[in-house]
Amino acid sequence: MDRELYGREAVFQDSGLAARLTGLAPEGFARTAYEHGDDPPVTVFTGGRGMGKTVLLKQLRNAYKGATPLALLDCAHIEPPADHGPGWNPLTGALAELAGQLAPRGFASAPVEFPRLSLGLVAVASTSWSREDEERARHDLQRLGPVLASVDAAKGAGATWVTKVLSKLAANFAEATAPMAGLLAEATVETVLEEVFGRSQRRSESWYGNYRNAGGRGKIGLQYLANDFEQGGRRRQEAESFLVGALVEDLYRAYTGLLRAGARRGRPVLLLDNAHVPLGRRLIEPILRDRAAGRRDRVVVFATSRVREHEGMRRATRLRLPETARLAPCPRGTDITSGILAVELTPLSPAHAQSAFDRHDPAGRTPADLARGVHRLAGGRPLGVTLLSRAAGEAPAELRSSLTPGALLDLTVELREDTPPVPVAPTLLEELLPGEPHGRLAVLAAAHDETSARLLAHTRLPGESPDGDMALEVRDRLRAEGWPTSPEHFVADPLLRALLLHRLRFEDGETYATWRAVHETLHQHYDQESGLPHRLHHELALGRTGQAVTHLRVTFPRPDVEGWLGRLRFIASAPYPRTRDRTGGGGGERTGSRDRADSRDRSGSRDRTAPDPRRAVALGQLPPDRLPAGLDSEATELHLRLRRLLHAVWLLTDPLALPDEEVTEKLAHELRQLSGRHLTGNRPLWDAATHWPTDIRAWRELSLPPSREDGV
Repeated sequence: MDRELYGREAVFQDSGLAARLTGLAPEGFARTAYEHGDDPPVTVFTGGRGMGKTVLLKQLRNAYKGATPLALLDCAHIEPPADHGPGWNPLTGALAELAGQLAPRGFASAPVEFPRLSLGLVAVASTSWSREDEERARHDLQRLGPVLASVDAAKGAGATWVTKVLSKLAANFAEATAPMAGLLAEATVETVLEEVFGRSQRRSESWYGNYRNAGGRGKIGLQYLANDFEQGGRRRQEAESFLVGALVEDLYRAYTGLLRAGARRGRPVLLLDNAHVPLGRRLIEPILRDRAAGRRDRVVVFATSRVREHEGMRRATRLRLPETARLAPCPRGTDITSGILAVELTPLSPAHAQSAFDRHDPAGRTPADLARGVHRLAGGRPLGVTLLSRAAGEAPAELRSSLTPGALLDLTVELREDTPPVPVAPTLLEELLPGEPHGRLAVLAAAHDETSARLLAHTRLPGESPDGDMALEVRDRLRAEGWPTSPEHFVADPLLRALLLHRLRFEDGETYATWRAVHETLHQHYDQESGLPHRLHHELALGRTGQAVTHLRVTFPRPDVEGWLGRLRFIASAPYPRTRDRTGGGGGERTGSRDRADSRDRSGSRDRTAPDPRRAVALGQLPPDRLPAGLDSEATELHLRLRRLLHAVWLLTDPLALPDEEVTEKLAHELRQLSGRHLTGNRPLWDAATHWPTDIRAWRELSLPPSREDGV
C-alpha cells in the first residue's frame, strides 16, 4: 500500500538531507553542495512499524529515479530462485538485484557497467558444480544475464556465453564428481572474459588481485574467492564482503576516469529497506569498514531500521529528523559504526494530520476535531493518520458529520482502484503486526501487566503457547518490534491497543462473548481492597458503572484527594463497550448487568448518528434507573454528581471519541462543586477544575497533580 508522505520536509526540501548527500535537489536536480565531502555517512532512518520508513525510501526512489543510478531493495524479502545452486544466497541475490537496477541509462544518467561484480558472481556461482549439474548450472548462469548485460548488452543477455561455459566445463571436468570450486571458477571466468568482456573491460579482473593471498594476481584471487565462498563460515563472510566491495568499486569507476570525470551529476543511491535484518548488516558493514580504512567511494546509502538500538549502530551519530533539515554532522570515530547517521523518524504533527484530512475531505464534511482526534489515537504514526483520513474521506455521506475515531475503525477503505474496499481496523492491525496471531494478542491487550496477561493466557488461551510463558513471549516480541512499554497497560501503544481491543470486542459479532469473558476474568482476578480500582475499571468495560460511582462516593471524604483523582482517572480509562450500529458507540449504566447498549430511543427506532450515551449521562440528561438504597438527600446529590463526573471523564479521555465542549464545561463545574464540599482537599479539586479542562482542550492526558502540564 503506497501512502502519501507528510512531515518529511527535512529530507526532501531543496537544501534538505537528501540534496546535501546526493548533490542534487529532489526537484529540478539543481546541483547542491555536498555536506560531507567525499566521506558521506550511511544514513539509517529508524522508527517502528507504521512510521513511514518504506514510504520515505519509495519517495526517494521516485524523486531521483532517472537522474542518477539508483536501486531500492527490501532486505527482508529476497526471494530465492527455484532450484538454485550453492552459489546463490541472499547476499549474492541482493547484489545481482542491485546491479540490475543501477545499470540502466536514465533520462539524466549514463548506464553503469559492473564488470568486477559480474566476475565475482560468476565465480561463486560455479561452486560445487559437477557433471550431473549441467541444467542447474545453466539456470545459475542465466540468472546472472542482467548483470553481465551491463558489460555488454547483446552478449550478456544472450545464451551463447552460457553454452560455451558449459562446454568448457564438460571438456575439462567431465570426470569431476567432487566440488572443485577454484578450478571451476577459473574456467568459468576465462570463458566469460572471452565471450562477453571487451579488451578494456578484461582488465577489471586484476582488481581481484587484492583479495587475501592473491598477490596481485586476479585469476588467483577469483579462485580463492570461490573457495572461501564454498567453505562457509568466516571465510564466506570475507568473500561476501569483497563482492560488496566489487559493486561499490564498479560504481566508483563509473564516476572517475578521463572520459567520465564531470560527465555525471550527483552520486549513485542505494536504498536498503529493513536493513536491521542480517542481510542489511552484511551489505552495509563492508562499506563502513572500507570507509573507516580510508577508502572513498561515490555511493550514497539510505537505509531503514525498525530496531533503534541495533548493535550494528552502536556508535552511530543520532539525530531526530527535524534536526537534519539544515545540517547533519556525523563525526567519524574509531568504531566503524561511527560512519552511520541514525535519523529517528518523528511522529506527524497535528497540522500534518489536518493536511491529510484536507486532502481526502476537501469539503470539510467531517467533524472539525476529527483530524486532531485521529492524531491523538494514532500518536502521530503516519500509517494510522493516512489510512484513517482516507477512510473518513470515503465514508458514507450520512455518517460524515458525526464520525469519531472509533467509528472510522468500523468503516472500509479503498486502497487500490482495482481491488475492493477492505475493513479499516483489520487492515491497519495487519500492517502494524504482520503475520502475528491477532486473536491471541487481542485477549492479552485487555491486561494491565505481565501477571494479568499470564492469567488471561492460562484461562482464556490454554494450550496455545507450547513454548512456555505466552505473556513473556508476546512481551518480548512487542519489544523486539520497538513497541513502547507502560506500567498501566500490557500493550502500551494507544493505537495498537485500540485495534486489538476492537478485534476482541467484535470478533463474536453481536454477542461480544469473548469481550465479556476476558473482562469478567480480570474483574474476578483483582481483590476488593488493593485491586478495587482495577475491578471497577473492568466493570466499566462491561457496561456497569454503579459500583464505580458508589466507590467514588464512599471514598470521596478521605483526605487523599490526589489519590482519589488518580483512581477516578484510572477507572475511567476503561475501554468503552461500543456497538457497531452507531457512530458514537454503545454500552452504559442503564443496561444493568448487560454490556450491550440500548441504542433505541423511547419510540423504539434506531438512530445511527445519535451522540455517545455517556454525553447524556455527563450532562444530567439521562437519570439512573435506580439508586443505591439508604441514601439521604445529601448523599444522593453527591452520588448523582459523581455519576456525571465519571461519565464526563470516561468520554473526554476516550481516544476513540471526540472531546465535547459542553461536557468539558460540565466537568469543570462538577469539580468546582466538589471542591466546595470537601473538608480538607478542596485545593486539588479546584486545581483539577482549572487544569483538567485545559488538558482536554490541549489533547493531553489529565494531569496529576492537576497543576502539572505534562501529566503523569
